[in-house]
Amino acid sequence: MIIDTHAHLDMDAFMEDRAGVIERARESGIGYILNIGCDIESSRRSVELAECHDFIYASAGVHPHDVKDIGDGTYADLAALLVHPKVVAAGEMGLDYFRNHSPAELQRKHFRKQIELAREHGRPIIIHCRDAKEDMIAILSEHYPKNDKARSGIFHCFSGDQELADRALEMGFYVSFSGSVTYPKSDGLRAVAKTIPADRLFVETDCPYLAPQPRRGKRNEPAFVNFTAQVLAEVRGLTVEDLNRASELNFFELFGVGSNAKTGTVAYQIRNSLYLNLTTRCTNDCVFCSRLTRPVVQGYNLKLDREPTADEVWQAVGDPANYDEVVFCGYGEPTLRLDVIKTVAAKIKAAGGRVRLNTNGHGNVIHKRNILPELKGLVDEVSVSLNSDSSETYDATCRPLPSFRGRIYDEIRRFIQEAKKYIPDVQATIVTQQEGVDETACEDIVKKEFDVNYRPRRYNLVG
Repeated sequence: MIIDTHAHLDMDAFMEDRAGVIERARESGIGYILNIGCDIESSRRSVELAECHDFIYASAGVHPHDVKDIGDGTYADLAALLVHPKVVAAGEMGLDYFRNHSPAELQRKHFRKQIELAREHGRPIIIHCRDAKEDMIAILSEHYPKNDKARSGIFHCFSGDQELADRALEMGFYVSFSGSVTYPKSDGLRAVAKTIPADRLFVETDCPYLAPQPRRGKRNEPAFVNFTAQVLAEVRGLTVEDLNRASELNFFELFGVGSNAKTGTVAYQIRNSLYLNLTTRCTNDCVFCSRLTRPVVQGYNLKLDREPTADEVWQAVGDPANYDEVVFCGYGEPTLRLDVIKTVAAKIKAAGGRVRLNTNGHGNVIHKRNILPELKGLVDEVSVSLNSDSSETYDATCRPLPSFRGRIYDEIRRFIQEAKKYIPDVQATIVTQQEGVDETACEDIVKKEFDVNYRPRRYNLVG
């Protein structure tokens, strides 16, 4: 399902056909709508709307434009609204130095006060930020330090730069994009959208404003969120289904609305590739890996209740011809279950499928033999996580088993060189932005020494 995380259906723009707009949202596959309060009256209207529709939820807050009108009873009214069962967030709140409809000093004061109220009630916040990056970061840093467990919120209708996005992510916030990301001149915004991890991404309309490009100039409405989702999916090299699935899980995790992703996933589709999850065991404990803390990829929870048998894996594949490739991957090291790989890969190849193996390159050490001849004819492509330019930085970044340290990096290098003899396509990858890792040196090693394909994978972007 698709979710519109920011709508203003209570506004006068929908006075004449609100029921029709809501019905079109349902017909367009909208699973949930979060209707946003901008002052006490609109917050109350949002609650009334949510009470009438099971798939609409509400927020309560005061927009930075309107903080100049806050009176003695405003915060008591907000507090009363925030305990309503269908109010799942506080806001819209924040800073707007572009319009300056309220004095900047008042905006900062009431932004802090609304954050404090939201935290008292355990509510995420909906943030409006325009031309106020420095003050926004400063204020949020006071209330949402790194590694804080408080429920954060959403930067709605994100229009900032990469620095603001990165700082928002550091503080635990989600980032939501509106129809503005679809506009021809929004290349910079699309570049930022490409870098947001799937588990922190939302899409919205901000209706009746900012209709996406195919409907630009018209009144926006929740059904149009599909246009924005399509552009975001294309920018990120995903399908709309991938984007929607991840957003649905994000909505549940932030607001508690919807359902959690089921554990025990053996086969999962991203784009037109089918990934196979054999194990959550690994011979590394990489600093960038969430295998043990949050094993989620594009909305799939890869925590295994138990390791699947070869027959169960094959049954989960179905017809391999339905996919561009079938990938042994998951959130563990697949070669720990080499026999399952060989058994299932043989069946995939016999059925006309293409096989890729994603590995940390430890297979020969794990099995105390050269396993690559055994994969000849079964694996079409192998992708090996090199992740470093030296043994020392590999040990520090990938944290292999104690018995592997000091020697496993050289074994990985030998694995890559040896793979070229048996597997048609060989690729070496690194996770970027890792302390102490010389990415240029890594690229030189892969291209000049190994003469295989090189792929840098941006830190925090999985799947």
